[in-house]
Amino acid sequence: MTVKLKVESVFKLFNDTRKEGMALLRDGATKDEIFRSTGVTVGINDVSFEVNEGEIFVIMGLSGSGKSTLVRTLNGLIRPSSGKIFIAGEDVASCDMKRLRAIRRREITMVFQHFALFPHKTVVENVAYGLKVKGVGPTERRKAAIEALAKVGLDAYADSFPGQLSGGMQQRVGLARGLATDPAILLMDEPFGALDPLIRREMQDELIALQKELKKTIVFITHDLNEALLLGNRIAIMKDGAFVQVGTAQDIVSNPADDYVRAFVADIDRSRVFTASDIAQDADHIPLKESVLGALVVMDKAGVDVAHVVDQDGVLAGMVTREALTAVKPNTPVVEVMEPDAPSVTSEAYINEMYATAQNGVLMAVTDSDGKLVGSVEPTAIFGHLTPDTETATEAEEDDGKEDAGPPSDETETEPANIVDAQKEKSL
Repeated sequence: MTVKLKVESVFKLFNDTRKEGMALLRDGATKDEIFRSTGVTVGINDVSFEVNEGEIFVIMGLSGSGKSTLVRTLNGLIRPSSGKIFIAGEDVASCDMKRLRAIRRREITMVFQHFALFPHKTVVENVAYGLKVKGVGPTERRKAAIEALAKVGLDAYADSFPGQLSGGMQQRVGLARGLATDPAILLMDEPFGALDPLIRREMQDELIALQKELKKTIVFITHDLNEALLLGNRIAIMKDGAFVQVGTAQDIVSNPADDYVRAFVADIDRSRVFTASDIAQDADHIPLKESVLGALVVMDKAGVDVAHVVDQDGVLAGMVTREALTAVKPNTPVVEVMEPDAPSVTSEAYINEMYATAQNGVLMAVTDSDGKLVGSVEPTAIFGHLTPDTETATEAEEDDGKEDAGPPSDETETEPANIVDAQKEKSL
């Protein structure tokens, strides 16, 4: 994989003119302790990560966790106190303003939460603005802007003004403006946070659809874990300026790093996190040209009574049961006794999309995008992934009991207990 963005040990402390805060931080003092004793605010605390080409890397956390400060260091809007940020081989944390402007124009752009559109310019002029800054001519930049608007379904509104559009449409314009310059990296700072829930979900779906086509490298900031789980190839959870855990949605939900993360994921609908590929087992399969006798040998060896049938390319052709095989002569071709309409799901299907197929209680085939058999799922296996691991849940309850034994030392320590209530009102 090609790394498009690399962040190495970045710190950002505000008002730390005498470096007192940094000294205390390195000695192990907390964010709250440093602020109380020096007035210095810890924005980012020793953050390192890489973002691969074509990846949506989501940074999430509560208000004040440092996520917006971090994303603003990535394009130089905020200079870190120390550390390195590499984009296209250049350290934007230390380069001069001339180089920084060149990197911004060529490599990176940002989509803001509140649209940041010019009200006196038309939609197409807003989208073309970044191209104008880059020196692109009027005809060429209008063409590129119209193409970008078409990607978000707004090319018909090119000559309208932002005030004539709904909030969701204005955010699409902001997204089109980001796409128009064809940046290597797209920064999205809570871009859907100001939208109504229904419009927000539509924008999330639209971003997923666009990403499948464009395969952009995206750093996406959000305070909503459901949004993070839906969009992110990988997710970083922040607290007090530091990364608490980085991983896939499945990693974080299955193996929360600590009680803080465990509280975040407690009420998550796991059926919208895990896919068929996460719960699939190896599939016992029989070649389409095999005889009944040969099929029974395969079943006996695997110790199963149901198996899928595949053609010479591995594409799912059907399924067959031991009962059907034993009812005919041994030299009968399998193709004559198999069921051609085998229940199947794609490997990318989420568990909640598998319910209808699972209702018949039959072993489900899992296929890739080409229809090739890659695994199978027993309907009963679905339910084992819908609840947290019993041992993990018990440990969490014991830890909660310990915390309840005495008063919290400060407000920060009470955050995890409040996260669950806040998340109950959110849905994927």
